[in-house]
Amino acid sequence: MSANSNVPAKDSVYRIQKMDCPTEERLIRNKLEPMSGIHELRFNLMQRELTVRHELEDDQPIVAALETLGMEPERKEGADCKSCEHDHENGKDATVSRMAKWLVAISGVAAFAAEISGWMGAEEGSLQVIALSILAILTGGMQTAKKGWIALKTFTMNINFLMVIAVTGAMIIGEWPEAAMVAFLFAVAEMIEAYSLDRARNAIRDLMEMAPEMALVQQPDGSWQEVAASEVPLNATIKVKPGERIPLDGKIIEGQSTINQAPITGESMPVEKNPGDAVFAGTLNERGSFIFTVTANQGNTTLARIIRSVQEAQSERAPTQRFVDQFARYYTPVIVLLAALIATVPPLFFGAEFMPWLYRALVTLVIACPCALVISTPVTVVSGLAAAARRGILIKGGVYLEEGRKLKALALDKTGTLTHGKPVLTDIRTISTLTAEKALEIAASLNALSEHPVAHAIVTKAALSRPLTVSNFEAMTGRGVNGVIDGTRYYLGNHRLAEELGVCGEHVESELLPLESEGKTAVVLATEQQALCVFAVADTVRTTSVEAVKSLQQLGVHCVMLTGDNSTTAQAIATHVGIEDVRGNMLPEDKLKAMEELRKNYDVVGMVGDGVNDAPALARASIGFAMGAAGTDTALETADVALMEDDLRRIPLFMNLSRKTSTILKQNISLSIGIKAVFLALNFAGLATLWMAVFADMGASLIVVFNGLRLLKFQQQVKS
Repeated sequence: MSANSNVPAKDSVYRIQKMDCPTEERLIRNKLEPMSGIHELRFNLMQRELTVRHELEDDQPIVAALETLGMEPERKEGADCKSCEHDHENGKDATVSRMAKWLVAISGVAAFAAEISGWMGAEEGSLQVIALSILAILTGGMQTAKKGWIALKTFTMNINFLMVIAVTGAMIIGEWPEAAMVAFLFAVAEMIEAYSLDRARNAIRDLMEMAPEMALVQQPDGSWQEVAASEVPLNATIKVKPGERIPLDGKIIEGQSTINQAPITGESMPVEKNPGDAVFAGTLNERGSFIFTVTANQGNTTLARIIRSVQEAQSERAPTQRFVDQFARYYTPVIVLLAALIATVPPLFFGAEFMPWLYRALVTLVIACPCALVISTPVTVVSGLAAAARRGILIKGGVYLEEGRKLKALALDKTGTLTHGKPVLTDIRTISTLTAEKALEIAASLNALSEHPVAHAIVTKAALSRPLTVSNFEAMTGRGVNGVIDGTRYYLGNHRLAEELGVCGEHVESELLPLESEGKTAVVLATEQQALCVFAVADTVRTTSVEAVKSLQQLGVHCVMLTGDNSTTAQAIATHVGIEDVRGNMLPEDKLKAMEELRKNYDVVGMVGDGVNDAPALARASIGFAMGAAGTDTALETADVALMEDDLRRIPLFMNLSRKTSTILKQNISLSIGIKAVFLALNFAGLATLWMAVFADMGASLIVVFNGLRLLKFQQQVKS
């Protein structure tokens, strides 16, 4: 229900330092979701951000509601890189304050002193033991008590609420040292968990730190001055020295260098850069110095877009995460009911003593809390997303990270995906006394003014400083060109033109047909009397495509080529890379139909394209992959998975990372449930204690968090 139907829906984003666990998320949901005017809540626990979509004229009611939960929200203005940096600075503050550390230390000393006093013969109900226990509980458990009270007021059953019941119950039944130890151990476990979660957050912070804050900018008078990168305008001129990181995206206008682009593309080897080449913010200039002009301000660099995409992807819950959240929602009340039955049924119906069974009920509450189960999935997914980003693979959400392992069929566009997408001259075969060098010079001079891809390939190969003078030039539509050079009229054109000139004899055919059967475009240089030379132009296969296709097939993926090229060319390229299922002469609508057909035969189907021309097929695929997305807005926005470099080998790497993520998710779920099952069995046997229950609960949480963080060290690399 809207608070004011005349107010358009808007998003308010808050940074909440105290929100880093599903426990806080459930607390906030229970408080905000019933409020009028609020439509949707989106949580990013790893970045401690809450996005509220609402129709309130003023968001003060939201802030007030969060403050009643002790959350201390800070409004986050905008989503540009500058605000990201501001948030990053906030994120550098200590996760646990110095005061909190001292209080936990005092709690530990007091708790151990109480336990030792009991071991040395002091009565558990003595003034000395009680005093030490109360000191330990007050210093170590005060924050937990506050959170537990808030949970009680909002009818939210969370770990803090359960811990307060456990500690209070232990004090009521006279187990003072144990109550003290539980309060201390829980405080320590919370502190360690906060630090371990920060390791996952740091994976994103590391990306933010790659781009320098200052840039050396040329001033109107020609001098150079250090300027904050956030204040550098478009088209400004920046100088980069050896060993410096590049502050913004741009294009080199002077100088050359070798640049390590690993942060953006995941390439393991540095790349040579020359005038006209693009450079990216956050990459490292290794050798030479150069000057470039800015093409994107700080908030819109490729690095900034990568950071935003990874952060946004964290809020997209993976299937396993959605299942676990739903499971925990019903699981906790069931456990509370079970604990109540444990405390009451044996004494009431079987004549058992009340205190021992009450104690077992308290232990059950602590052991059975689902915190480890719930927290394991977001940590694992975020670690996987960050590990992929470091290797030049930008995944748009946990759902695609999980689905990647199920990929059974992959459709690949030919041009620009399997091939470079830029025709080059591959063959020069002279069939006269004219040398290859002279034939190339004549052909390039004839093509000097043409924009045709074949002509461009010949001109590029010749690299003439001064073309020959061509007079009486004529372009023959659909056949080629002709012109007079040094008094002789030369013709350069296709097979059809050679036949029309009557120069296409057997010796010419013997050269043309094999080249055309290889999928190459062949053209003939001739005079009116004879053919002189045959040139072949082709879109060359990427050296990485053969290896990528082989790796995909080893992973059980059926590869299909979809291309608009003729069947002969398509078959030649497919044979080269090892693809058997080839479909040529395909329009965009044909590719879409092919994707629909593949989806009928395979559960999860991928499509690789450029993110623009293949948009319909990419959208229909289970997972759409965009090639060479570095610096390309459209590809970054439209694809489910963006490969920052033109390297298909990153798809099998993505699949292996997906499989590793799935394995760790399953391990974490099994560990969370298995550890609790063991300790619950010990509890029913009367062998478990409250402090053991804390170890079972928080120990399980720490195990699954650190297990999830292992993905940050995912080792598989792509060889350059």
